[in-house]
Amino acid sequence: MPTLTVAIPSSLDGAVREAAGQRGQSVDCLVCAALSEYLNSHHHGMYQISTSSALVEGVDEGAVSSRTLLEHGDFGLGTFENFDGEMVIIDGAIYQVRGDGSVTHRKDDFRIPFAIVVRFQEDEELESGAISCLKDIERACDSHRESGNLFYALRLDGHFDNIHARAVGRLSPGTRLVDAAKEQSEFHFSNIEGTLVGFWSPRYSSSFNVPGYHFHFISNDRAKGGHVLECSASALRVGLQMLFEYDVRLPDTPSFLTADLSNDPAVALAKVE
Repeated sequence: MPTLTVAIPSSLDGAVREAAGQRGQSVDCLVCAALSEYLNSHHHGMYQISTSSALVEGVDEGAVSSRTLLEHGDFGLGTFENFDGEMVIIDGAIYQVRGDGSVTHRKDDFRIPFAIVVRFQEDEELESGAISCLKDIERACDSHRESGNLFYALRLDGHFDNIHARAVGRLSPGTRLVDAAKEQSEFHFSNIEGTLVGFWSPRYSSSFNVPGYHFHFISNDRAKGGHVLECSASALRVGLQMLFEYDVRLPDTPSFLTADLSNDPAVALAKVE
């Protein structure tokens, strides 16, 4: 992460340290937040359509247009109406990985039931070292997350020895997520260059998001991808972005307005992840 050295009055230094202590934050974190707000930057913001609770209950009706989604970010993941594939958003482009394994660059304007995007600008860069499984990636990233109460976007680029991914095919409207997962197709890719697009979310956010790590894959030639179940690599370049501004767009669709979202979705999310 870049280091900025500035000279400030001792009175301001004292105020910053006192405020950081009262909030239980590091001085670095507080100063970054203040600069971001002052500069009207959305560097640490994420934009989300709908909630994980709604997705678990089968609320898969399109709610927000793809054009609107891309106005709020250029990097992210999600799904399509009726769970018709896995969504990967990278470098401002939306890709649809369908259940038959095909990948389509969606340039049309369509409506999305669930997605998360950020304007990706890494705060920190690191090399992962040897990766034998997805847990190794999680362990490599864990020590670079400053807090377990904030969100993080993660981009991992490199050559993968193996990728085990899945994608759900188009289903009947209203299919619950656990039932949709039973219909998934699984893919195995070997010796492939590509990118993991991912997020880490705190456990407390399970009603709105997928807690823990959540990765989608897209190959460099944009011909292969999916929700990542497992992977291995000799080394990966990892970029992390801290997120502490959370903008959620709740749908006004009939399926969302009438759904029972009172159940804790954590168990269902754990099963499908």
